[in-house]
Amino acid sequence: MAKETSTITESIGTVDAAAEPTAPSARAEEFYGQALRELAKLDFPFLLAGTYALSAYTGLVRATKDLDIVCKPTDYPRVLNHFQNLGYTVAIKDERWLGKVFQGEHFFDVIFAFWHGMAPVTDQWFESAQRIKVFGMPMRVIAPTELIWSKAFVQLRHRYDGADIAHVILKQHDQIDWRRLLAYMELHWEVLLAHLLNFRWAYPSERDCVPRWLMDELVARLKIQFERPPPLVKICRGRLFSLVDYEPAVEEWGFVDAGEGSE
Repeated sequence: MAKETSTITESIGTVDAAAEPTAPSARAEEFYGQALRELAKLDFPFLLAGTYALSAYTGLVRATKDLDIVCKPTDYPRVLNHFQNLGYTVAIKDERWLGKVFQGEHFFDVIFAFWHGMAPVTDQWFESAQRIKVFGMPMRVIAPTELIWSKAFVQLRHRYDGADIAHVILKQHDQIDWRRLLAYMELHWEVLLAHLLNFRWAYPSERDCVPRWLMDELVARLKIQFERPPPLVKICRGRLFSLVDYEPAVEEWGFVDAGEGSE
């Protein structure tokens, strides 16, 4: 295991972050720096994601309320145990994908899968990760490909990450592994197509940022789908976007949740 981690580490380059987000207070910034220094002491890989990654890749500056730390499912209990032993408060928000570490009002998320366990973090997430400097320390940051994958299903009434995805495509299209992104979203290719159409509409002069082969592939799938009859089971996949916003479909309108089995 240690040898694999070392190999991953040696292949990672260092890039200049285009920007950094703003912490809500000096105390919060101190907490973030402290947390990252402690995480750096651990002998397994982790990635910085969320607003820090978005700012690094796009140059967008916005306030952040926390840190998003990404690790593999086998490593997240070790993160929580480490900080609990240091006197921090820890919680498992959802055992399928999310833990938290608190110090007073400040916290960081420990993410080991995305969207209710649908997309677990694997070794592949670390292969193309690069380093940026955060609080003077080199930290590995989630790659643009996985950043898009992690944001693709953030579509709630009060939060939508479609604009973030468009800006990552705009600024990092040549760093995106489009075939790997398609593989991640193979079962959810329509969601990927929707994001790509959103990008094309928002930035019509930059349409070539998305490979033509990918648009051809997704549009061809759509044409084939038109020729098929609708599914017999009334499924609401909208619950992958938001449990609350699509609740009436399951509770009142007779649709089956996409996560439930059917006979």
